Amino acid sequence: MPLLSDLKVVEWSTWVAGPGCAGVMADWGANVIKVESAAGDATRAFFPDTAESPGNPVFTMENRGKRGVVLDTAKPEGRAALVALLKQADVFITNVRPGSLARAKLDFDSLKDELPHLIYANVTGYGLTGEMADTAAFDITAFWTRSGVAHAFIPPDQEPFPSRPGFGDHFTALATLCGILAAVHERTSTGRGRQVETALMRVGAYAVGWDLSLQLRYGDVTTAQPKKDRMVALSGFFHTADDRWLCIVVKSPNDYPNVMRAFGRGDILADPRFIPPYTDIEDVRHVRAILEAGFEALTLEEAGDLLDTADVAWAPMDTLQDLEMNPQAHEAGCFVDTPDGWGGSFFGPASPVRFPGLDTSPRGPAPKLGQHTREVLAEAGYAADEVEALIAAGVAL
Repeated sequence: MPLLSDLKVVEWSTWVAGPGCAGVMADWGANVIKVESAAGDATRAFFPDTAESPGNPVFTMENRGKRGVVLDTAKPEGRAALVALLKQADVFITNVRPGSLARAKLDFDSLKDELPHLIYANVTGYGLTGEMADTAAFDITAFWTRSGVAHAFIPPDQEPFPSRPGFGDHFTALATLCGILAAVHERTSTGRGRQVETALMRVGAYAVGWDLSLQLRYGDVTTAQPKKDRMVALSGFFHTADDRWLCIVVKSPNDYPNVMRAFGRGDILADPRFIPPYTDIEDVRHVRAILEAGFEALTLEEAGDLLDTADVAWAPMDTLQDLEMNPQAHEAGCFVDTPDGWGGSFFGPASPVRFPGLDTSPRGPAPKLGQHTREVLAEAGYAADEVEALIAAGVAL
C-alpha cells in the first residue's frame, strides 16, 4: 500500500514550491486535488502539451499523479466549493499571499473553527507577518537574493547571477513537506490539525546556515572569495587537459601530501612554507599554481585515477546530459518514468527519497486543466445538476 494513501490533500497554489510539496505527496500515494483558476497554473504555459509534443516536463514534474479542478474562488459559490473540498481533506497547501487569503476568508484563522481537523500549510515568500508578508516573491528573489544565499555563493569579483529556476523552491517544498508530516503525526494523538508555515527567505537562511551561524555568533563571516584569495590550495575546482573541470574537497590532512607526491613534488613538502596551515597567501598561490599545472597536464580520467589512488574526495563537474547517461544516477534512482497524459511516457526527475521495496513511481500524468472537476465535486457532495450549474455560471470548469 502506498505510504500516504490514507491522506487527502487539496493544493491551491501555483509555480513550484507549493505544487512541488504536493507533488512529492502524490508520488508517495496521497490523494492530491489541485485547484486552479481558469487561467491555469503559470507553469502550464512554459512548454507545449500537445499530441505532437506530449507532456510539459516542468508542469508534469510538480503535478504528476494529481487530479485537477478549476474553481473561481473569487465568487461565493467557488469559495464554498473549495471549502467543501477542504471538509473532506486532511491537508491544505497554498502559496496564495496572506492578504489575498484573508480577504477571501480562506486564511487559517477564518477556517480553523469550521475545519479543526485540517492541517493548513502556508508556503510564503517572507512569512505571514510583518511589512513584507504580502510582497511578491519567487525563489530567485526571496530564497536566493534577499536571504544572503547569492552573496555567500558568488565571489565579489564576479557579476551576480540568478539561481536556476526552482532551486530554492524545491528546498522549500521539502521543508513544507517535513512540517506537514510532523503535523500529521501530531494529529494522531490530538485529533486536531494545525497551521504549518514556510518562507522562502527562512529556508534560504537555513540552507546557508553554516555561514549564517558564524555571522550570528561572531558578527562577521568569510563567504565566497576569488580563487586567488582562498587559503586552501587543494580545495576547489581544477581544469584538465581535455577541457573538463573537477572539484576536490579536502577531507584529511593526508590529502595534500598524497596528491603532491603523486605529482612527483615531494620537494614541496620539504619546505615548511608550503605545509598547511598557511600564513602567507603567496605561499598558497605558489602551491595552487603547481597543482593547477599538474592537473592541466592530465585528462579527467587520468586525474581521477590519481585522486582515487590518493584516496581524495573529488567529482567531475558533469553536465545534466552527463548525469542522464551516468549508470550510477540510474542506480541511485534519480529518474522516473512519467506518464505524459497522451498514452506515452518520458523520464522525469524522481522525488528525492526512495523506500526500498515500495513503488513510489508516479500514479498518473499531470492533469489537464479542469480534467477532474466533475468527479471531484461529486465526491464532495454536489449533485450532477449542481456541478453543471457551477460550470455554466463560470464558477467551475
